Amino acid sequence: MLVPLTNEPRDYSWGSTTLIPALEGRVPSDRPEAEVWFGDHPAAPARTPAGARLDEWLAEAGHEPLPYLLKLLAAASALSIQAHPSKSQAAAGFAREEASGLARDAADRTYRDANHKPELIVAVSDEFRALAGMRDLADSRRLAAALGPGGRPLVERLEASDASPRALVAWALSAEACDEVGAVIAAALTARSEEFAQELELARTLHAGFPGDPGIVVALLMNLVTLRRGQGLFVPAGVLHAYLEGLGVEIMAASDNVLRGGLTPKHIDVGELVDVLVDATGSLSPAEPRRVAANVAQYDVPVPDFSLRRVVLEEGDVAEIAVGGGPAILLATSGSPSVSATEGEPETLRPGAALLAADETTVRVTGPGEVFVAARGESAEPDPVR
Repeated sequence: MLVPLTNEPRDYSWGSTTLIPALEGRVPSDRPEAEVWFGDHPAAPARTPAGARLDEWLAEAGHEPLPYLLKLLAAASALSIQAHPSKSQAAAGFAREEASGLARDAADRTYRDANHKPELIVAVSDEFRALAGMRDLADSRRLAAALGPGGRPLVERLEASDASPRALVAWALSAEACDEVGAVIAAALTARSEEFAQELELARTLHAGFPGDPGIVVALLMNLVTLRRGQGLFVPAGVLHAYLEGLGVEIMAASDNVLRGGLTPKHIDVGELVDVLVDATGSLSPAEPRRVAANVAQYDVPVPDFSLRRVVLEEGDVAEIAVGGGPAILLATSGSPSVSATEGEPETLRPGAALLAADETTVRVTGPGEVFVAARGESAEPDPVR
């Protein structure tokens, strides 16, 4: 059975007013359209043609809740800098906040469920920019030196014997460092460096949107990554990241646990954020999917919660896609691909439209077009306990 899914775009302030409308071929609205959720997450479940919530539809059909959430994400400006807990950290944090009596929808609540939230973003626009992971300290020392005298507080922190990602983030977000962080930001606004020209330009852009926000200094210590169309970026637990600009397909474990580290008016728990961070540096590189069939490529991720495949078909091409192991979701991002199952009429998808394959083992996709197929994953490395 193939079930069309729809949902209203979420109008977060960082969302683009044009990217999703352009994908869908419609006139832009006058409000940001940041994310469209294709899943059963109770915060914004997709709807069936009859108007039923997907979480309720799946329960009535005898299915367990989906272990993943698929999104279309369109960023015109930076999302908050953030990290997500491991499964063990989430379970402990959720139990602790439940015992405290803090409401699950409270503004200062951190753990809204007991699950981890690893995620994968794949570029649909020609470019998708993000911050991901903490830069190697030697490289950050060169950036800090390029800031001139105003950057001296950051230079000293980077040269300290106990310099580490956790220590740097804790310092940048602390109330005690407010004056030093302000001086570093002011220096970044006027500094020039050929090596770090893009990072300094980003700092100026972030300051325009978040004047004086200490997250600007955190951003200066992170890797700036550009994905080309079709490239993916997997973000595991404990890794700082922030999406900056572009249209992408995002899939994640079904969770709403976010620990923020700047560029946001929302609650920031510095101590908890530092506790969940991986205390390591290094770049998260864009990843090409692994070809598994003539027209099908898969993004390899080390978690069992989800898998994501990209199907790219020319006119007349056909791909048989295995979707066993639980309900799968197919999301079109170009062309007019046709999807057929064992029963019922074929469904033609427009860009931005999605289908649920609820009880199928395989579906047939006929081109032309590009389709992403989200499903439960098959294997994973164990979730580390830190």
